[in-house]
Amino acid sequence: MFTWFTDRRRRKLIQEPFSSAWEEIVRRNFAHYRLLNEKERAHLQKLMQIFIAEKNWEGAGGLELTDEIRVTIAAQACLLILNMPHNYYRNVESIIIYPSEVVPPQRKPGFFETTLHPLEPTYPIVGQAFRQGPLILVWDAVLRDSLYPGSGYNVVHHEFAHKLDMLDGAADGTPPLKVRGEYRDWVKVFSREYIRLHDDLEKGRRTFIDDYGATDEAEFFAVATEQFFDQPLLMEKHAQEIYRILKEYYRQDPAKRVTENK
Repeated sequence: MFTWFTDRRRRKLIQEPFSSAWEEIVRRNFAHYRLLNEKERAHLQKLMQIFIAEKNWEGAGGLELTDEIRVTIAAQACLLILNMPHNYYRNVESIIIYPSEVVPPQRKPGFFETTLHPLEPTYPIVGQAFRQGPLILVWDAVLRDSLYPGSGYNVVHHEFAHKLDMLDGAADGTPPLKVRGEYRDWVKVFSREYIRLHDDLEKGRRTFIDDYGATDEAEFFAVATEQFFDQPLLMEKHAQEIYRILKEYYRQDPAKRVTENK
């Protein structure tokens, strides 16, 4: 019954025409949108309509939410799931947006917890994803990454890649896949490239994958996703196997889009 009501509500949402004001925002603020063909843009618009309506949006730190903020974030988040089977990030209920870098509160030990080492200090963040809880973004970083692609950084892609990874309940760098063969291929390639990144960093060699990807397997996947969409031609050249795996997973070929739009 719940599924029937959800599907009915979603059908009604996408029957509404996509707002011309929203179209102007996404064209102005999201450079990758201009690389999509008409069919892809139309599909992305429908995803955005449902995504914006279903998520709980909260401004924090004095930020006043606007359509520009919601639309810019939704466009980037929905690009990841454009051609994938999905349920609109079912594990994302709330999105909290701050105006600029925020320092999260220091974690407090539990009442029965014995701490053997000092708690790690907190640092300023531009985004954060939790397995259970909201997704946090910083607006000035969101807009910068969206307007000026090519650096390899995109906080929306990074944090929503984490949420895709967490769909099976674990943040381990391997999102839910379809068949056993895909898992074998994924683990083989990503494990090898993750180890290679560590080895290159230890020996002072230059790496294509950003060194933050060496933090753990979950960050490796999130960083690779950023670079897949933001630096596709470079990834196709310097990290061919990672590009192949992500191309199969996301069912998109950003490098081809860039080449066709030159």
